[in-house]
Amino acid sequence: MSWVLVLGLALIAFAMIAFVFKVPRGSWEAVGAALVLGIAGFALQASPGQPGAPTQPPQPVKASGAALIEARKRLASQDPQAPDRWMVIADALARNGQYADAAGVVLGAVEANPRNADAWLALGNDLVAHADGSLTPAARFAYARAIEADPAHPGPPFFLGLTLATNGRLAEGRALWADLSARAPRDAPWRRDLELRMERLDAFIADQRERPAGP
Repeated sequence: MSWVLVLGLALIAFAMIAFVFKVPRGSWEAVGAALVLGIAGFALQASPGQPGAPTQPPQPVKASGAALIEARKRLASQDPQAPDRWMVIADALARNGQYADAAGVVLGAVEANPRNADAWLALGNDLVAHADGSLTPAARFAYARAIEADPAHPGPPFFLGLTLATNGRLAEGRALWADLSARAPRDAPWRRDLELRMERLDAFIADQRERPAGP
């Protein structure tokens, strides 16, 4: 019965997205892929076919998902794209920590408009979050496409630099941030935050250099 319920909910979700939100027919494949990905995750974690399988308690919603979206919106493109159904759905999933599903859905946005820098940025962030902070080749590609779509967008170099730094590639991350700071408008609302982050990163790099090498 569990599988019947899961498949039924998936069909209802597909119908809502396709006919209520009225996404383009050409993008239905991406929606289906995202739903299949969600069902696969359920199969791996819930084991519904096993009688008496232990039920895990609900996990708390990860605040980092909402914080990631708000940070991305603060660094919005100077020529932002109009909000679309794909991004609304993907952000809702990411806010609940469902990063893989969010990445699957946001593919619809970049498929509909490959020049949508905000969508490519969201895809990169979702892929990094799904990989627990690791910079995967797919995420790196998404950030590169975001930069290509809008070279003036501050979001891609900021988040790519942040991910590089948190993965131990401090010099590469700082170089991206330094370039972004150098070309940032003086009145950019995010400039001061970037400068503070660079100061902390510089202090950390200096501390690492001063530490004696291990045996």
